[in-house]
Amino acid sequence: MSENRLFQNRYSNGNSRRFRSRERGTHHLDSSESREVPPSSRSSSIETLSKSAFVRRSVTDDDEDALTVDDEIVARARIHAREVLEAHDLEVDRDALEWDVSTRARRRAGACRWDADREVATIVLTRAAYRRYDWETFAGVVRHELVHAWEFQRFGESGHGSRFREQASRLEAPRHCESFSDPRYVLRCRDDDCDWEARRHRASKPVKAPDRYRCGACGGAYEVEHAASGRTWTTASGFGGVKAALGEEW
Repeated sequence: MSENRLFQNRYSNGNSRRFRSRERGTHHLDSSESREVPPSSRSSSIETLSKSAFVRRSVTDDDEDALTVDDEIVARARIHAREVLEAHDLEVDRDALEWDVSTRARRRAGACRWDADREVATIVLTRAAYRRYDWETFAGVVRHELVHAWEFQRFGESGHGSRFREQASRLEAPRHCESFSDPRYVLRCRDDDCDWEARRHRASKPVKAPDRYRCGACGGAYEVEHAASGRTWTTASGFGGVKAALGEEW
C-alpha cells in the first residue's frame, strides 16, 4: 500500500496494538492552545456510561473471559459512539469503523486513521489517557475522533477546519485535548508583567536556545525550566550546561 493512500489525523505519538474486534452495525444517520468548543454549563442530550457503572475485572488464569483494560476501553468507546451517532444524526458507517488501543502513546489521547484502499476509518485510543482522565473527559476524545471518522468516510480527508469545528460543536467534542503526561520543560516569559508560558515534551529550538527567541505576547525574553529538576537556563550555553550537569537525570 502506498503511503499516500493512508492518512492519519492525530488528536494529541506512539505505536498502537490492533484491537481485532470490528464494529458491527448498520449505517446510522446520527487534537493545544484552543479551548473546548462548548461551555461546560451547556446541557447535553448524550447519555454516557459512568466509570462506576462499568465493572472493572482483571484477567486471571481461572477467568479467561475477564475484561482487560483495553477491552474495557473499546467496549465503553463503542457504547458511547453508538449513543452519540443515534442522538446527533451524524452519518458514520459503523461497518467501516474499527478500533485500536495505543499502549505506548504518551502525548496523544486519540487518533483517527484512514485506509483509503479499504475505505475504513480506525479510531485509536490511548491507554495512558484513559487511566489519567475521568470518563467525561475521555468520552470527549471519543467524540472528537468520531468527527474525524465522519470526515474521512465522507470526504476522504480530515483536519481541524471549519467543517470539523461545526460538527465538533454539535457533538460537544473538544477541539484539542488536555495534556495527560507531565512536560519535560516549561518555557516562560521573563517579563514580570507577562504570565505567558508553555509546556514542552521535547527539546524544541526555543528550549535549546531561548536567547534567540522572544515572547509572542509581549516581546520579552524567555527562560526555560527542566521540570524534573527545577534547573533553569536563558541561553543556548545554559541549556548545554544544565544538560551536562544533570547527566543521567536529564
